[in-house]
Amino acid sequence: MALGRINKLETFGSVDGPGVRFVVFLQGCPMRCKFCHNPETWSFDIAGRDSGSNVRATLPNENPFEISAGDLLKKALRYKSYWGAEGGITVSGGEPLAQLDFMVEFFELAKAAGVHTCIDTSGVTFRRTGETFEKIERLMKVTDLLLVDIKHIDNVVHKELTGHGNENILEFFRYLDEIHKPIWIRHVLVPGISDDDNALKRTRAFIDTLSNVERVDVLPYHALALAKYQQLGIDYALKDVKSPTPERVENAKRILNFR
Repeated sequence: MALGRINKLETFGSVDGPGVRFVVFLQGCPMRCKFCHNPETWSFDIAGRDSGSNVRATLPNENPFEISAGDLLKKALRYKSYWGAEGGITVSGGEPLAQLDFMVEFFELAKAAGVHTCIDTSGVTFRRTGETFEKIERLMKVTDLLLVDIKHIDNVVHKELTGHGNENILEFFRYLDEIHKPIWIRHVLVPGISDDDNALKRTRAFIDTLSNVERVDVLPYHALALAKYQQLGIDYALKDVKSPTPERVENAKRILNFR
């Protein structure tokens, strides 16, 4: 039995998939996205310190915890009457695919209970080989929908922005297309980084190669998480970047409006 490392639970989520969602934010993520609004989920250590650094792992008012898949599902099912026909459970993070054993067990139980399942993932840990791929294949059989970011289509810029290249992520998109798994694509629009027309057109060209995309969302960058970074003692690299103008947001929507 695998235990899930949980940062927090949200009982009435409305933006993490269709309908009303019970949202599970897992603890731990290998990426360090400069615009991340949940830096408290980065560390895989739930004890309160970030391993190998002098910064806090979690916010002072939050208490990450471990829980079994069965016990977590019991918590979620208390709210099932609010989900309606479209709602269900979304697992976000952190990075859900970094806790594959727990995810497989949790979603297998959820599907057995008739729950719509959704994963909000970067896809950065995806591999087509070995035990990891076997677990991903098993997980996909009990996953109804995935929310996946294209943070930047250019590999070099992607690495500067997140700490990782995008090769595994783009391959993950191709894999999900091959197995006909529905996805929602999200693109965070950061002025001067991910909002130039050339990159947006390249992103659109990649999206057009996929047949499983249900929607594409443009998410305007904001600095609302600045206070979290200050509490955690982490430098906020984009503190001087302003939110995109409405005109730039509409421009991105026009370019990425794939259908």
